[in-house]
Amino acid sequence: MEVSVEKERIEQAIDERLKRVSKTVKLKGFRPGKVPLKVVRQQFGAQVRQEVLSDLMQSSFAEAVTEQNLNPAAGPRIEPLEMGPGEDLKYRAVFEVFPEIQLGKVDGLAVKRPVADVKKSDIDAMVENLREQRPEYVTVERAGQPGDRVTLDFEGSVDGKPFDGGKGEDVAVVLGDGRMLKDFEDGIVGMKAGESRRIDVQFPDDYHSESLAGKKASFDLNVKEVAEKHLPDLDDEFCRAYGVTEGGIDQLRSEVGENMRRELQDNIRARLRQQLLDALLEANPVQVPKSLVDSQVREMQLDSARRIGARDASQVPPAEQFVKPAQRRVALGMLIGELIKVRDIKLDRGRVEERLAELVAEQQDPESTLKAYRGNAEAMRQIENMVLEDQVVDYLIDHAELTDEKTTFKSLMNFGA
Repeated sequence: MEVSVEKERIEQAIDERLKRVSKTVKLKGFRPGKVPLKVVRQQFGAQVRQEVLSDLMQSSFAEAVTEQNLNPAAGPRIEPLEMGPGEDLKYRAVFEVFPEIQLGKVDGLAVKRPVADVKKSDIDAMVENLREQRPEYVTVERAGQPGDRVTLDFEGSVDGKPFDGGKGEDVAVVLGDGRMLKDFEDGIVGMKAGESRRIDVQFPDDYHSESLAGKKASFDLNVKEVAEKHLPDLDDEFCRAYGVTEGGIDQLRSEVGENMRRELQDNIRARLRQQLLDALLEANPVQVPKSLVDSQVREMQLDSARRIGARDASQVPPAEQFVKPAQRRVALGMLIGELIKVRDIKLDRGRVEERLAELVAEQQDPESTLKAYRGNAEAMRQIENMVLEDQVVDYLIDHAELTDEKTTFKSLMNFGA
């Protein structure tokens, strides 16, 4: 879009700004506020002109897009055409606009809803899993076997030379846990305390250390202790370890069951949400502005870098892997926004308060945290957007063609895999 601003408007804006400057500027030989306008123009005219032109480009662009009923997706790239003294200001603004969205199929999206219950056997398995998380190891005078914890010293070499990370002292290895390479754990099986052995270990081709990938190493092992795993009894002490101070194992099982049912419902909703949003995208293909995708990619890169603890730019993941998810996120954002407008979905303030309560519940000082959230406009906007998206998902579920699909807690939650 080409935009023109008359020279008279430019000169008037320059004069007005120079007059304001003359009231506050300090120059040697003049009292504050008494500098002649002519002197101010000589000293600051060029600078003020550039400031005025920059401001007029912004304001005239906003006026032009409003007049043309355009909806920019991002700020414009300005290409000056004419901007010399005594001339009209002319420039070209290059920018992307949001496409007009005509919602197609929204109601009646076909999705499969998983249906499962938390059974007694599921709770039994979860309680057993809790026992597995708090094992006790008792020293035994026998050879190590799967499930035992073996404490040992080791020193490895490749082609007779030691390598970084190849030496350890008093290292505890639970046989069968898979925390060490399989060849290494298999080589320990059958060893007793005080026994030494040399074993060969084959590093896989895709090993994280390139210098060791595909190599064969020799390890000298010296076992110091073999300990057998004992699981704790289901007594009051065990219950207290999981925050249950009254009611014993029955109360623990009750609380475990409630947590499992809550997690199950969250999982079912997440699966429904994924299916519905995928179906919404498929039924309503939309062209996404590249500028918004690029911005989303950068945001996802930085978020990923923060999560992996990147310390400099060289550790930021490459942009290519984020392009498709960024396109999906932008497209869904546009469709959800249009759906909110067309179906007149209003923000539920009660749900915003519920979400806030959930966010601060686990904090040491919930009241201060809640106050901090309320005082942060950006944080509140994010929470409101999440609640609105949940309301959109509710709308889609209420108007979807749901087919129930029976399954199990274990399968749905991938429990025990």
